[in-house]
Amino acid sequence: MMEPPCKFETRDKLMTEIGPCMQAPHNKISVVGVGQVGMACAYTVMLQGVASEICLVDVIKDKLHGEMMDLQHGQAFLKNVTVKASTDYCVTAGSAICIVTAGARQRDGESRLDLVQKNVEIFKHIIPNLVKYSPDCILLIISNPVDILTYVAWKLSGLPHHRVMGSGTMLDSSRFRFLMSQKLGIAAQSCHGWIIGEHGDSSVPVWSGVNIAGVHLRSLNPSLGKDDDPENWKQVHQEVVQSAYQIIKLKGYTSWAIGLMVSTICQAILKNTRNVYALSTLVQGYHGVDREIYLSLPVVIGEGGITHVMCQTLSKEEEKQLQESGRMLSSVIETIKW
Repeated sequence: MMEPPCKFETRDKLMTEIGPCMQAPHNKISVVGVGQVGMACAYTVMLQGVASEICLVDVIKDKLHGEMMDLQHGQAFLKNVTVKASTDYCVTAGSAICIVTAGARQRDGESRLDLVQKNVEIFKHIIPNLVKYSPDCILLIISNPVDILTYVAWKLSGLPHHRVMGSGTMLDSSRFRFLMSQKLGIAAQSCHGWIIGEHGDSSVPVWSGVNIAGVHLRSLNPSLGKDDDPENWKQVHQEVVQSAYQIIKLKGYTSWAIGLMVSTICQAILKNTRNVYALSTLVQGYHGVDREIYLSLPVVIGEGGITHVMCQTLSKEEEKQLQESGRMLSSVIETIKW
């Protein structure tokens, strides 16, 4: 939002100044990367009135300026929000939350893990600059492979791990609940189930905890999610894993659901709501995971970032799958060239 000039006769006749204007909004959110994902995040945050200031950063100057203008021109229809953009990270100074969506895009047929080294190199420039200008921020990583890049962001930032989180399996869990709702014929909000572990092919569905209104579905169908399940619930998780690949194949990228998810996370942080979401966090010491890695578990988030990790009850098979997911990611981290 442009500041009016110091001498402006019409403005001076319109209103009388009796106190200084505050120039530093508290709820400032910066988004790095103005691709489809980054703009879906910025647009949803703006639409839902989450932030008082949104700052966009990218290396493509013309597109960056165009996206900023496009958002600014819709302000008359929404709650007032300042929108700024620059290729210089100084524009992000004083951000409460820094969202990173920048990176090489996942292509059709390419796994999230194939993107690792490309995006590590990009993060070496992004993360130190964000922390330089917003040392008290919370870093929210969206770029894929999100678990590994959240770990990379933590290492590069020097921030405590509770202030560096990844979107993790929050969207996987949403997809899981949606598919459950379609199978059962009830609202997704009334379906309770979690996907944990890697945001990717080795994610872990917590079948032992799936419930509707407190009724565990395994109490009704002991084979739920197993190979011998006559209702083939296992297919629900397979569809979750394939969802992103299918969307990328059909439209080239995923964006809208990610934007809604990110806005929800930001609201929980800025309003200190203490919601529980499946986010990527440091999991060493949980469920037998003995490696320094980031994976998703249900966590409590508030204004300080992640405050608690939920002590989720898992079956032995689910713990084994989570540990295997950790070993797989750890083997990839070992190949990173720092």
